[in-house]
Amino acid sequence: MSVCIVTGSAGLIGSEAARFFSEQGLAVVGIDNDMRSRFFGASASTAWNRQRLERELGGYRHESVDIRDREALQAVFQHLGTSVAAVVHCAAQPSHDWAAKDVQTDFSVNANGTLNLLDCVRRHCPEAVFLHMSTNKVYGDRPNTLPLVESETRYEIDESHPYHAQGIDEQMSIDGSMHSLFGVSKAAADLLVQEYGRYFGLRTACFRGGCLTGPAHSGTELHGFLAYLMARALSGEPYTVFGYKAKQVRDNIHSKDVVRALWAFFQRPRSAEVYNLGGGRFANCSMLEAIRLCEELAGRRMNWQYSEQNRAGDHIWYISDMSRFKSHYPEWDYTVDLRQTLAEIRDALLERAQGRA
Repeated sequence: MSVCIVTGSAGLIGSEAARFFSEQGLAVVGIDNDMRSRFFGASASTAWNRQRLERELGGYRHESVDIRDREALQAVFQHLGTSVAAVVHCAAQPSHDWAAKDVQTDFSVNANGTLNLLDCVRRHCPEAVFLHMSTNKVYGDRPNTLPLVESETRYEIDESHPYHAQGIDEQMSIDGSMHSLFGVSKAAADLLVQEYGRYFGLRTACFRGGCLTGPAHSGTELHGFLAYLMARALSGEPYTVFGYKAKQVRDNIHSKDVVRALWAFFQRPRSAEVYNLGGGRFANCSMLEAIRLCEELAGRRMNWQYSEQNRAGDHIWYISDMSRFKSHYPEWDYTVDLRQTLAEIRDALLERAQGRA
């Protein structure tokens, strides 16, 4: 049986990928050592999601391996050999702020961990498709140089700009901007994935995600803003918005639609591809708009406050142009809008609070 290795398998996209690829008939080996709990504390642990995968997915096998441990990874790949048909690489340190606290760990997880995985694929399963979850933070804060217009609830790009219709495309430069240290480590990984495609002919793709979200997200203040926002809306605990008058805009894509995009690429792989991946014009919101929607779905006013200081390297406005991916894979399209996504997040949070997850 063909095998799909999923790193970060207990996380948001990893767990969604594990389920989807398993449903398509592949055996799934998950690699996840719950580093998220180390990054963000016990409340962000993904242990609950790992347990659910082990309980619900037939044929799922879990390996508590650190992707920085080259020997341990080599052992997993050597054992599976050419049965590995796909590697979905979701494991990462995902936070701007956390990266600045421990630069060595951030870089070793995001860059060196990715290099270790690529080397394993090249050595043991060179025909496997390597699907890398990158980030729009590889562009740094260059999007902030775009001509933006302020309205009552959001910033928006000027209507005369080419990006207005569909968003930011893959031609945006990654140079000459402030990336955050997280953005640097992810850019290094992104470039490695591309070069392993070009130099060694591996079938690789970088998916530069906007805000990836969904009901399996263990949201925390430093990462996973929609899930964390909804959790605070339900609990009444305080939430802080950092900078830009709470009018910064993000596009949001449901984890199911993310994984369907990964599957489309797996079906007809290419080499050294780069795609922006986000909610685009289909699903986006400002912080103010997200707060209002969470209040509506939670049935209560949020306890939120504002800090004038924005996060270093943060975007004021970011909407992903998905047209390049759609031109390669026209069968793919969005299926879950923003309201439905937040409603699913709300329901999942209530379910976990009642101990039914």
